[in-house]
Amino acid sequence: MIALLRVGMLAQQPNLTLIMKKMIGPASMALATVVFLSGCVAAIGNRDAQRGGGTVGQQLVDLKKAKDAGAITDEEFQAQKAKLLGPK
Repeated sequence: MIALLRVGMLAQQPNLTLIMKKMIGPASMALATVVFLSGCVAAIGNRDAQRGGGTVGQQLVDLKKAKDAGAITDEEFQAQKAKLLGPK
């Protein structure tokens, strides 16, 4: 009887393997979707921080770095600085 059970279990193992192989594809797709969407949600949540928030002082420091790196001209720097500081 035990031998028959073992034979029956061995006969079922290929079916179990086939089922597991069929499940790996959808499971990995679901995992990839969750990882992708969590990155999208994080990017949406950080959108306001990337828009140039921060203090006026930090924005001035960032402008100076951009000017020093050659990303903006001195005229652009002065214009943005005046815009940040407002009228005197």
